[in-house]
Amino acid sequence: MPDRTPSTEVLVVGGGMAGLAGALALRSNGAEVTLVERAPEFGEVGAGLQMAPNASRVLKRWGLLEKALEIGVRPKHLVFRDALTGEELTRQTLGGDFEERYGAPYVVIHRSDLHRILLEACQEAGVHLVNDVVVDNVETVNGRGIAHTARGEVYEADVVIGADGLKSTLRAAVAQDGPVSSSYVAYRGTVTITAETPAADLEDVIVYLGPDCHLVQYPLRKGELLNTVAVFKSPSFERGEEQYGGVDELEAAYRDCVPAVRAALQNLATGIRWPMYDREPIENWIDGRLVLMGDAAHPMLQYLAQGACQALEDAAALQDSTLGSVFTADGVNARAWDLAISDFNVARAGRTARVQRTARVWGESWHVSGVARVLRNLLFKSRKDGDFQYNDWLYGQTSEALVGTRS
Repeated sequence: MPDRTPSTEVLVVGGGMAGLAGALALRSNGAEVTLVERAPEFGEVGAGLQMAPNASRVLKRWGLLEKALEIGVRPKHLVFRDALTGEELTRQTLGGDFEERYGAPYVVIHRSDLHRILLEACQEAGVHLVNDVVVDNVETVNGRGIAHTARGEVYEADVVIGADGLKSTLRAAVAQDGPVSSSYVAYRGTVTITAETPAADLEDVIVYLGPDCHLVQYPLRKGELLNTVAVFKSPSFERGEEQYGGVDELEAAYRDCVPAVRAALQNLATGIRWPMYDREPIENWIDGRLVLMGDAAHPMLQYLAQGACQALEDAAALQDSTLGSVFTADGVNARAWDLAISDFNVARAGRTARVQRTARVWGESWHVSGVARVLRNLLFKSRKDGDFQYNDWLYGQTSEALVGTRS
């Protein structure tokens, strides 16, 4: 028999960015929310994270943007360079007209800092947070979600939010698929900025584009740290090896790059690498009273820097679809959940599928060589700073681009 049967209005499975954002959004609507996380402690691994205005607008809505700005950095420009020559290809000014157009700033922040901000907001809002809980499956019985854990516990809820990430167990309820290998891996690292650190690029997000590789650098924690990410096509990962002993592949991938790029490799932590996966887009995220969000629903490659951003958009959309329907001035209308999560699914599936697919194409354009590289560079150089035609669909405040723009 189950050890216990905790009951709640909303059960969120997964304590990463998506789960915490979803829990906070629904708690803000008045929901009784329980969030369960498989790890014994809450935390976020990784290094830097880019928050475009479509994400920082959501933080602004929740009153959390100032906290992010206190610890993050507002870069002045997003700059693309050719990794073989160092030539600047294009530059986007991120303040001024850009910020005014999109209603919020572009912010770079340490993943652990953003995670902590969301976690503390959940704690302050009264979300019930439970660690060391592994949910194996969810079924719908008599209009309620029943979550079964590995220890035999049962959680009941009006709705279960599956936010268990790229390797989601709960996704199996709606799709019999698996993560798709990109053949690329990432090494990351943060180092303290010192007087010897080259100062030229410490106010910008810099992306160097090379054949089968790229490198990204930007400052973190009010300019105290320099974040570096190196991504390259890995022969060993193509063979199925997620980890790899030694750095010969890393060094070989960047051997023809300019000295600034090769020198930046010294900033990386090479004890672990991050294999890059996504999944094919799916239209349906719902099984009964289970609904997916975040990477469980739409994992994407990082070339548009939108993974966490789309999770925050999800949470804002879920907040909107349930406010006034499930959560009303007269109380909770549990019967409205089916339509509310259906509206959420419809509002988000097309949008996130476009981001997933565009991220793949965008990454391919970064890594070309030969004639394709020449043409890519010419195209990039033809774009003028202040030309927003390539940004509006992703960062814009139209109903197609983003639900959840209320402040």
